[in-house]
Amino acid sequence: MTDASAENYQTFDDILNDGEISEIMVNGPQQIFIEKAGSKILLDFKFKDDEELQNLIHSFFKLVGRRIASEMPYGDATLKDGSRVNAILPPLAKQGSILTIRKFTKTVTSVDDLIKWGTITRAAADLLIACIKGRLNIFFSGGTGVGKTTTLQIFSAYIDPNERIVIIEDTSELRPVQNHIVNLETRAADEQNKGEVTLRDLIRNSLRMRPDRLILGEARGSEVLDIINAMATGHDGCLGIVHGSSPYDVMARMETMVLMSGVDLPLFEIRKILTSTINLLVHQERMQDGSKKITYITEVEGLSQDSLHEIKLHDLFRFHLEGIGPEGKVLGKLKSTIKHYPKFFNKFEKLGLSVADVFTKKD
Repeated sequence: MTDASAENYQTFDDILNDGEISEIMVNGPQQIFIEKAGSKILLDFKFKDDEELQNLIHSFFKLVGRRIASEMPYGDATLKDGSRVNAILPPLAKQGSILTIRKFTKTVTSVDDLIKWGTITRAAADLLIACIKGRLNIFFSGGTGVGKTTTLQIFSAYIDPNERIVIIEDTSELRPVQNHIVNLETRAADEQNKGEVTLRDLIRNSLRMRPDRLILGEARGSEVLDIINAMATGHDGCLGIVHGSSPYDVMARMETMVLMSGVDLPLFEIRKILTSTINLLVHQERMQDGSKKITYITEVEGLSQDSLHEIKLHDLFRFHLEGIGPEGKVLGKLKSTIKHYPKFFNKFEKLGLSVADVFTKKD
């Protein structure tokens, strides 16, 4: 390693350890962006060449026992501090190796932090805490980089510490505070295209591991069918993450994911399974000022009684935009929109949870 390379790696390490930086985006050796306080900033810093950048990428993957090479020139890894790494190499990346690092947040670690930063209100947080304790099946949804994983992580702290929690992820990210944790991670195929272990494989195996709770790091495809089947066979209290632009979009995407499994069921039956197992959607968005806010907490009610059998959703809380303040700050609040007691209220009563006040509480 040359002195210049050593200096560049030290500079990059300083960037990586800067607590104010939330994301690092390296678009080849000559262009590096960071995100700070919701704004993207182009740095003057550059790598000498793509070889220097690739050496850094390989070191990240080696640290966690993963490999990125010509036969599999892209992949994900999680650093020891929880930061998420994605890399893709030439020739797939035309301008040189691409490295994206989403830093693990250390500023938001509790419900009080979420309230302080305006992500959620106390009334909505109390409802979610009750839903976790009440063993509802909940999906945390939204686009990329909106804080879904952080929110799930924080609310998972309210799972009973005596429960056995099995976490299933493509790349290990979640770090629950409880002691009885089993972390399962998928494995890519080797150079001979052998040895692949998928999310579906892990979910099926996890059901033989005596789980009290299943947490699916992110649902992207046919594994939705397996987690739904787990919910339907008595494994309640499941949590998961899914991408989508709104609660209705999330449910439509999950219909598609079930179909990706190859299951031969009419759409009506798929919707019936989804609505009978999923209780709640917690939808999060990134605002134009860079802030991250929960914009919907939505009950999955069931199906319409007409011939269309459309999925019925009931917004319990919804973010109301009130305008744009000084310096572009988004103004608004997550407000209760509950029209009637959710259908899962009876489940709370059977568990002895005193949560009636949650549904009428005002911030």
